[in-house]
Amino acid sequence: MSVAVRPAAIVILAAGGGTRMKSRRLPKVLHPVCGRSLVGHVVAASRELEPEHLVVVVGHQREQVVAHLGEIDPGARIAVQEQQNGTGHAVRVGLEELASAGVELDGTVVVTYGDTPLLTVETMRALVAAHEAEGNAVTVLTAVVPDPTGYGRIVREPEASPAAGAGAVAGIVEHKDATPEQLAITEVNSGVYAFDAKLLAHALTQVRTDNSQGEEYLTDTLGILRGEGHRVGAVVAVDAREILGINDRVQLAAARRVLNDRLVQAAMRAGVTVVDPATTWLDVQVTFEPDAVVLPNTRLVGATHLSEGCEVGPNSTLTDTTVGVDAVVSNTVATGAEIGEGATVGPFAYLRPGTRLGRKAKAGAFVEMKNAEVGDGSKVPHLSYVGDATIGEGTNIGAATVFVNYDGVSKHRTVIGSHCRTGSDNMFIAPVEVGDGAYTAAGSVITKDVPPGALGVSRAQQRNVAGWVARKRPGTAAAEAAERALAAGAGDVTEPGDGVE
Repeated sequence: MSVAVRPAAIVILAAGGGTRMKSRRLPKVLHPVCGRSLVGHVVAASRELEPEHLVVVVGHQREQVVAHLGEIDPGARIAVQEQQNGTGHAVRVGLEELASAGVELDGTVVVTYGDTPLLTVETMRALVAAHEAEGNAVTVLTAVVPDPTGYGRIVREPEASPAAGAGAVAGIVEHKDATPEQLAITEVNSGVYAFDAKLLAHALTQVRTDNSQGEEYLTDTLGILRGEGHRVGAVVAVDAREILGINDRVQLAAARRVLNDRLVQAAMRAGVTVVDPATTWLDVQVTFEPDAVVLPNTRLVGATHLSEGCEVGPNSTLTDTTVGVDAVVSNTVATGAEIGEGATVGPFAYLRPGTRLGRKAKAGAFVEMKNAEVGDGSKVPHLSYVGDATIGEGTNIGAATVFVNYDGVSKHRTVIGSHCRTGSDNMFIAPVEVGDGAYTAAGSVITKDVPPGALGVSRAQQRNVAGWVARKRPGTAAAEAAERALAAGAGDVTEPGDGVE
């Protein structure tokens, strides 16, 4: 018998305050991990199951959460839990939101949490498949953990159990209520469930609030359904870490490590050489081609793409940046840049948004670029700032060059043609254009266009004032060195003093 694994609905509970995060600025579920928020990871995994309906129950700081959900998944339906009266109440609020839109659920409803970023779609799919194949009223996702302290224990039916079925869940016992024998159980409740939609709606009407917290507990529905003769099943997560919820920043860091390890391993299995996985950090949106190489202490963020045979690192952070085939990027920070095939960047370069390096172009040591297009084979080798500029093909920009693009009010653009040679220590005062094949002299401040093939020069003629050190700095080491050199016949004086004293 084939079993459908597309749930009727997934309800994500994301209303809690997360007080242990001690965050004044962000709701817990919006804290980022590997390129997504906590709730963003859960939404992404849930969407892979293609549920008919996806509901996120929000509460604490809901304005921020709702705005974020609108950015990452506008199709998600929002349910507001005005008061956090327990998990059962939260699920009921989610189902009521669907009912208010005229949705009549029939099938499987999955309940999960907005702070479980390690839960994979494969595990969720296995939960739904087992639930439907076994005909359960509810199926619990469980895990076997080395230290079950604090978790609710899964008590199974004995092997000789009658109608309920051998291995079915007889109950969930909270840690504080467990007997010594039950405390020895290492299979624990994750809090993630697959329910029969109609039975869930019925059970939620039976949940009571006569407990120490005065709340509606979702776990009570299991006892209600089992008491009515329905079967409660369980699926054990292959990796127990998947069930971990994030409650504080220590757990946040641990989850980041696990997620990053998954991403790095997937990259390596896809043909990427990662020299030091422990110091390589990836976001979920990063993509690779085979034979890319990532050196130590490298962070790849956002929609960064590494093409075949390129090498990135060490000590580099690339955000939303594309690295071309066989390009080399060393000790570089780049954001929103395009690095062409065979291009070289760094060491110690900074590529800001809008930078585009052509094939075999170069942005060398201590070079900063912003909104700059550098043509094929052109080079900016050292100690330069290139902002709001277009550079043609085969051009060389001299060391210590500054493209002066801002007049205090507006940004202006500089255009350097193809096969130009600009001197060291140039300043190009935009807007200005240097034509194809032109040169500019070292030390020039270029304020006017330079025609193709011309030499642009803008500097005062040098004057040497003879004897100035002897007159103005007598007795110094410099004066004594000059006196010795002059006595030896060095430095013929070709220009008399001109009174600049």
